Amino acid sequence: MIFFIIFSVSYQLDYSKVSTSNLKKMPIWAEGERSGEFYSSSSSKSKSPFFPQRVSLKILKKQNSRTLTTSSNLNSDSELESISEDNSANSCSSEPEAEMEENNREIALLETGKSLTQKQKQPVFADSRRSPDYLMADNGNPPGSGKHTPPKDFVCPITTHIFDDPVTLETGQTYERRAIQEWLDRGNSTCPITRQNLHSTQLPKTNYVLKRLIGSWQEKNPGPVPHQSENHQDVESKPMVKSIVPATSPNSVISQATMDRTINELRQAITNLCMSEILKESERAVLQIERFWQDMNIESDILTMLSKPPVINGFVEILFNSVDLQVLKATFFLLCELGSRDEAVIHTLTRVDSDVERIVALFKEGLEEAVVLIYLLQPPTTGLVAMDVVESLLAIIKKRDDDMLKICVKPKTASVLLLRQILQSNEENVASSIISIIVSSKVIESIVGSLEAEWAVERIAAVGILRRCIQEDGKCRNIIADKAQLAPVLETFMATSGEERFEIVYFFYELVKLHRRTFNEQVLNIIRDEGAFSTMHSLLVYLQTALQDQCPIVAGLLLQLDLLVEPRKMSIYREEAIDTLISCLRNSEFPAAQIAAAETIVSLQGRFTGSGKPLTRPFLLKRAGLEKNYRNLMRMEQLHNNPGKFEDISQEEKAADAWERKMAFVLASHEFGLLFEALSEGLKSRSAELCSACFVAATWLVHMLSVIPDTGIRGAARVCLLKHFISIFKTAKDIEDRTLSLLALKSFIHDPEGLHDLTSYMKDILKGLRELRKSSPLAFEIIKVLSEGQESSADMWNHKELVQVDSSENGEVLSMVSFKDKIFSGHSDGTIKVWTGRGSILHLIQEIREHSKPVTSLYILQSGERLYSGSLDKTARVWSIGDELIHCVQVHDMKDQVHNLVVANSISCFIPQGAGVKVHAWNGQSKLLNQNKYIKCLALVHGRLYCGCHDNSIQELDLASGTLSTIQSGSRKLLGKAHPVHALQVHNGLIYSASPPLDGVAVKIWSATNYSVVGSLPTTSEVRSMALSSELIYLGCRGGIVEVWDQKKHTRIEILQTGTNSKVLCMTLDANEEVLVIGTSDGRIQAWGLS
Repeated sequence: MIFFIIFSVSYQLDYSKVSTSNLKKMPIWAEGERSGEFYSSSSSKSKSPFFPQRVSLKILKKQNSRTLTTSSNLNSDSELESISEDNSANSCSSEPEAEMEENNREIALLETGKSLTQKQKQPVFADSRRSPDYLMADNGNPPGSGKHTPPKDFVCPITTHIFDDPVTLETGQTYERRAIQEWLDRGNSTCPITRQNLHSTQLPKTNYVLKRLIGSWQEKNPGPVPHQSENHQDVESKPMVKSIVPATSPNSVISQATMDRTINELRQAITNLCMSEILKESERAVLQIERFWQDMNIESDILTMLSKPPVINGFVEILFNSVDLQVLKATFFLLCELGSRDEAVIHTLTRVDSDVERIVALFKEGLEEAVVLIYLLQPPTTGLVAMDVVESLLAIIKKRDDDMLKICVKPKTASVLLLRQILQSNEENVASSIISIIVSSKVIESIVGSLEAEWAVERIAAVGILRRCIQEDGKCRNIIADKAQLAPVLETFMATSGEERFEIVYFFYELVKLHRRTFNEQVLNIIRDEGAFSTMHSLLVYLQTALQDQCPIVAGLLLQLDLLVEPRKMSIYREEAIDTLISCLRNSEFPAAQIAAAETIVSLQGRFTGSGKPLTRPFLLKRAGLEKNYRNLMRMEQLHNNPGKFEDISQEEKAADAWERKMAFVLASHEFGLLFEALSEGLKSRSAELCSACFVAATWLVHMLSVIPDTGIRGAARVCLLKHFISIFKTAKDIEDRTLSLLALKSFIHDPEGLHDLTSYMKDILKGLRELRKSSPLAFEIIKVLSEGQESSADMWNHKELVQVDSSENGEVLSMVSFKDKIFSGHSDGTIKVWTGRGSILHLIQEIREHSKPVTSLYILQSGERLYSGSLDKTARVWSIGDELIHCVQVHDMKDQVHNLVVANSISCFIPQGAGVKVHAWNGQSKLLNQNKYIKCLALVHGRLYCGCHDNSIQELDLASGTLSTIQSGSRKLLGKAHPVHALQVHNGLIYSASPPLDGVAVKIWSATNYSVVGSLPTTSEVRSMALSSELIYLGCRGGIVEVWDQKKHTRIEILQTGTNSKVLCMTLDANEEVLVIGTSDGRIQAWGLS
């Protein structure tokens, strides 16, 4: 059937003149019909009517008139004849049967020609040179007559196959696009048939008229199409629509006559829609059909009649041409209703790409009903993304349902479903940008409302969208938890299966990762208690049939629901959930499930950031003493912006602690520590992600063993995990991993058997403990416990000589200090040397001599990376040590010999040639204090200057107030011999002084607060220098020895021999307290390391 012929707006076609004197049309609903056709005779000279063309809606809106102009020369015999309303079997045609058959063979022929100007009318036919049988096969079959052999004009002359993408050249010939493009690509510039030169080799757009004629013919001739050259037999064409006999009922309130009249009016409206040349008439037809649909019960015959391609294409033409909003809404309503009932309608609409594009364009311009039709068209995800309709979808989702037209599918429902499909795109950047818009524009609250939708499919789609939003921006979790009604979602969970069920479980699992524990438990209670059926029982049944990768999520949610009350002795839900987690953790055939199980265990600790990330690792680091990382994380999450009341915070902490204890107890106690075995196996995995998650989970559970009641499972945990924690502590480069392993090891120390086992690994971990003792209080505590468990501290502290350097050419080594990876030494000839402190120890980097006399003092000011040197040449120099080589940046004239120098930010204190101590400001001013004493050594701590004097007295000077306090009184000289304090150190609130052993005690220890003696070191050696580490005291003595003492027990551990009888004049420790460097009076520098 040739129906209302329309061409694309993208190009214009000429039509040849056709005689319409005998033009007749058959009703499309008549029994035994062939198709509505144009009938023509050869004698007519009238022009063909002007047909409306597809134009942009925006352009048409600007026009004043909505009616398409028709030719003023239209012949009256070209108009539609009236359609008979008689459906009885006795009705017959008004024309003789022979004439009807003759006219049926004379179909109007379509051919394109040269374009007319915009003001010219469009004739139906063009190019009279062509055969009158242009659109008919050789046997005279009209298109759509039902014969399986296609009309010859439906076949490409090059490929000899039915057109798929026909294009008509300027010569009037039509070819398959692919074939003619190949012809032109070979260098040809002529038409293959006419051999006329082509003015342009750029192919025009698709001939949609011909493509639709072919589609209509194929609808009526299903099955394989023979090649054009094959023989074929005539097959009776099927009627487009069966005759409609309205059913009547004794109870019907509409009489049969009224029904018949209504059916006839519907037929007339359909005819006007498909055949009318006047836009207004077609628009009225649409409104009539829409009213009929609203008022009547739609029978299958009527549905079949309205679903035919000619009628559907008539509706499409309205979409292209009408600018009447009511008409467009009615058209979309009818297409949606038809498409929801008949898949053939969807097939017709998707056959031509421009039709779909038009529907999308109208949707973007504000016709929200179009979204339902787009949904029914079921576009692929890639095509949906390309449509760029997200903004329009979100606009509809934000609207209230009350504002929307009642249609087969609610526009909001269709929008939610399409949005879910777009978010399932493989293009992550597309999904991320859309989710950002959803969250920022507050559309998320409207999507939350869809959780209560009437359709289960919309609820599931909303669940999927919200879960993606949570994963992309976890902070929206709070909005969802606050607004969502979960009861309808639970009902959906009971009614669905497979992936949809898991989508809902995954949504719940992510939803209960709120940063406030009390809120989490409120949501968990809603999930457990709401709904018509037992949620926990349904989850248990689902867990037993879920896929392996899904099991950890389901088990994690089920376990949380079970723990809402105090742990019972027996719970089938808990046992099944934990067994599943252990099974997944051990199943190496499913690595994704292993990782998911380990991460689920970590998240069960119950603390989360504002974005839903588990706080298990940062919180454990905080407990281990590394609070900085935890504070930084909280700052990044901006949780401190709304801290809440102190009472609320305290309540949250109590709830979190209670939850953590309950969860750790049930996990650790399950099957007498079976989970520890599974975590031990996970720590052996080659997967870094799995190892990391298992490590955090194991550390948390082992740490909690010291908090939860002891049920005898500590031994099982120790057997499974002790070696792993020792190995991680020894090999890990990350200080956080080493600290976490220490946190776990600490739990074993409190158990006598654990302490015994750990002591056997002491040599393996001692070096690491020493390295961490400054940064981690935990390392210091473990060292203390281990050392207390040893009968002799010598087992823990052994030194070996690393290297010895002879610098005797520079005289005595008078001073020494270390900074970062460098060691600085001052010599009696005024030289300062710079040595490496790591790697190749005591490798000389630089030697510089700017002092003219001995360098008696070296002092590091940590804050400004400055080295201060004091000399007997009465100067103090300031050196920049930030670069590899040092250089002098300032020289201060001290106006006196500098025997010992200590420095604060703005001042320096030094021992002059005579009595007292000088306080020298860097601006040149100086002041002499404590003039009654001859000072031997100095120590400066927090603005307090400690002086060790020649008469064996120790005094404290408050530099701010000038107050002088005596810590130890001096003694008179015996036999004219002085007993000076040679060395003085202040460490951790204690003052260590070294002087000749008058009473068998060379070193005394004083309290810096009340000046009382708190200890002593019973050595008889003459101490000349002293250095302190966190645990040890090093005494440099006369005779070339260094005594090593335990700082806590005050017992001597070791004596280091320098190999000479010289005095040890100075000592320093590297930053890690691993290397001791000493300088002697005979010019030797020696390094000792802890072994």
